[in-house]
Amino acid sequence: MAVPRPLLFFSCVFLLLSCKFLQIESLSVGINYGQIANNLPSPHRVKWLLQSLNIKRVKLYDADPNVLTAFLNTEVEFIVGIGNENVSSMVDPVKAQAWVQQHVQLYLPNTRITCITVGNEVYTGNDTALKQNLLPAIQSVYQALVTLGLDKQVNVTTAHKLDILGSSYPPSAGTFRPDVAEYLQPLLNFHSMTKSPFLINAYPYFAYKANPGNVPLEYVLFQPNAGVTDPNTKLNYDNMLYAQLDSVYAAIQAMGHTDIEVKISETGWPSKGDPDEAGANPQYAAIYNGNLLQRIEMKQGTPLKPYVPVDTYVFALFNEDMKPGPASERNYGLFNPDGSPAYNIGLNGYLPPLTSDATTKVVNLVSLLVFTLITMVLA
Repeated sequence: MAVPRPLLFFSCVFLLLSCKFLQIESLSVGINYGQIANNLPSPHRVKWLLQSLNIKRVKLYDADPNVLTAFLNTEVEFIVGIGNENVSSMVDPVKAQAWVQQHVQLYLPNTRITCITVGNEVYTGNDTALKQNLLPAIQSVYQALVTLGLDKQVNVTTAHKLDILGSSYPPSAGTFRPDVAEYLQPLLNFHSMTKSPFLINAYPYFAYKANPGNVPLEYVLFQPNAGVTDPNTKLNYDNMLYAQLDSVYAAIQAMGHTDIEVKISETGWPSKGDPDEAGANPQYAAIYNGNLLQRIEMKQGTPLKPYVPVDTYVFALFNEDMKPGPASERNYGLFNPDGSPAYNIGLNGYLPPLTSDATTKVVNLVSLLVFTLITMVLA
C-alpha cells in the first residue's frame, strides 16, 4: 500500500530534524511566545520551529488550547498564564479549580506544564482592587493544584515589572517601593512556603532609551567595559541586567528572605522603534540577545549568586504587529512571522510551509484521540 505523500513528507522531515536534534544539546534559554498579531504561523508550525531551534522552554500569556494541543508529546515545557482580566475571578476556589482542570490538568502529562503565572506586572498598575486580589487568587490556584495532586509538578507565581524597586543602585542597596512592599511581604512568604520562583521582567533597554547620553551602551549590551563596582560588597558588574537581578535579590533579602529564587521572565531588545526611541535597531538587538544567549549557555551566574545560573526567558519569539504603544513594542521578536530571523544571532530554525499545516493537524488530532482512548481504558 502506497504511503500518502503528505504523511511521507511529514515522516521525512521528522527524521531529518530528529537526526539534527541528536547532534546538539537543547538551549537553556526560554522564550516568550506572544500572539498579539494577525499574521503569525499556526501553533503546529511553531512547534517545528522551536524543535528545530532546540528550544524546550516556552512562556505563554494565556493557556491557548491550540498551542497546548500542538505541543502534545514533545519535550517542550510551558509556563501558562492567567491574564489580569481574570485574576479577580480566581479568588473563588471553585472557579480556580475549574480553570486548573480545564487548562492544566487536561493536558498533563502529555503537554509539559510546569508553572502558572497569575497576572502580569500587577503591582505597578493603578488598579487597587486587582492588587488586593492578586495574592488571594494565587493562593486559590495553588490550593486547586494541591486538591488535584498537581502541586509537586506545577508551581504558581506572578511576574513583576522592575519598577517595583524603589532603589536599585548600588545592587546591594536594592529595596522595594513602600507602596508595593505591603503587597510583596505576604507574597514572598507564599513563595518561601511553596518554593516557587519570583519572576521579574527586566529590560536594560528601557534605561538606555530613557537616558542614552549617560547610560554606557557597552554596559547594557554585555560588551567589554570597566563595569560598575558596588561600594558595599566590592562586587563588580560588567552589565546592567545582572545588576538589576541582584538588586531584586537584595530587596527580597531586606524583607527577610534568602530562600527565594529570582528568574527573569522577560528581557529583550527591540529591532525597530519610533524616531525618539534611542537604540531600537537590529544591530543593538542582535548584540544584546546574542551576548545574552552566550552567557546563558555558559550557565553564568550574577556576581552575588555566581553559582546559580541566570534563568531567563527572552522576549519574544515573534514580532507582534497588533501590540499597542510605541513601534518598539511590535518589534521585540527574534523572528518575523514567516520564520525568517529578524536579525542574525545564529538561530536559524525550520518553519514548515503552509501546505504542511493540514498534515500536522491530522497527526496531532490522532495523537490526542489515542491519548484520550488510553486514558479512558486505564480509568
